[in-house]
Amino acid sequence: MSTEATTGGVRAHGGQSVSEDATGGLRPRWRLPLLMLAFVALFVGTGAGLARLGWRVPELAAGAAGLHGPLMICGFFGTVIALERAVAIGRRWAYAGPLAAGCGAFAALAGATAAGAWLFVAGSAVLLAGSADIWRRQQAMFTFTLAFGATCWTVGCLLWANGFELSRAVPWWLAFLVLTIAGERLELSRFLPPSPIARRIFAALLSIVTIGLVLGSLLPPGAGDRLFAAGLLGLAGWLLKQDIARRTVRGTGLTRYIAVCLLSGYAWLAVGGAVALLGGGFDPGNPGRDAALHALALGFVFSMVFGHAPIIFPAVLRVAVPYQTWFYLPLALLHASLALRLLGDATASFELTRAGALANGAALLAFLLGTAAAVLRGKFALRR
Repeated sequence: MSTEATTGGVRAHGGQSVSEDATGGLRPRWRLPLLMLAFVALFVGTGAGLARLGWRVPELAAGAAGLHGPLMICGFFGTVIALERAVAIGRRWAYAGPLAAGCGAFAALAGATAAGAWLFVAGSAVLLAGSADIWRRQQAMFTFTLAFGATCWTVGCLLWANGFELSRAVPWWLAFLVLTIAGERLELSRFLPPSPIARRIFAALLSIVTIGLVLGSLLPPGAGDRLFAAGLLGLAGWLLKQDIARRTVRGTGLTRYIAVCLLSGYAWLAVGGAVALLGGGFDPGNPGRDAALHALALGFVFSMVFGHAPIIFPAVLRVAVPYQTWFYLPLALLHASLALRLLGDATASFELTRAGALANGAALLAFLLGTAAAVLRGKFALRR
């Protein structure tokens, strides 16, 4: 989520500038439909999550209650990440990734769940191919981490498409999100490079995550979750220590806002890892499952989305997202609502969990509306 706009092109991972006209990349107006596929998955997936907690939602979302995870992780995050990576690569074939992932969400919503699962496999495979090519061209710790994250998405999708229980795919999908964000933060850490010891610690943490994932797939459900969770907890501490956000949070405006999003996201990553480690992991039926999943997917991942939106939208759609102080309001609502949800989980209060989930959805809606308002304000400012 760290693609940067440049003059006449897009700065790809590894600092190389690629021109859309020279490489055959899609122009922004053709990228918008792909982004809309992701937003449909986001809206329906959010509604599906609320339906699981007994809230009345539109029939389409209510009927997709069992697809909440695939829609949010593969349909929304997968499409957005694949689209951003395609923009960075600058080749038309790379856009098959977000197209397949977005269509996978629609197929699943239409009742063709098996077809949707295999479309997710196809989308993840394209992302993996692009990420592997980036790593081939620039072998670095951050490009390897991005490729490994894409591999995790592909493995999770293959498990689900081949009939394994959804709970077996979820840890792989979570690893996809966490490692993608970690890789992109590593890319930016070239301004504050990790020491050799820090690099070895990071490699050890990746090994722990990998072993946990593999054991979780080969052994009975939940067998590797605690090791996987320990790896996530370690990554939270590593990122918090190494990220340049610890310095930029002293700045002002957009710089400070992004840093606040990042640091608060790392805190939620630590909470999610700790809850999964102490509560038995992500196996259905574990009392801490809801808290762990949403601390990671909502608290960590969406904090990163909130923080990087002013960078992602200009790079992908070529629209300005001027910083506004109201950006903090959806972020504060996200954290407060998630804390309420986790309090409900901890006290076995279904009503608190339900209320927190509804406020989670309100935070996401406030973020989208606030971002759209900022885009419109930016356009009006340019016309003056």
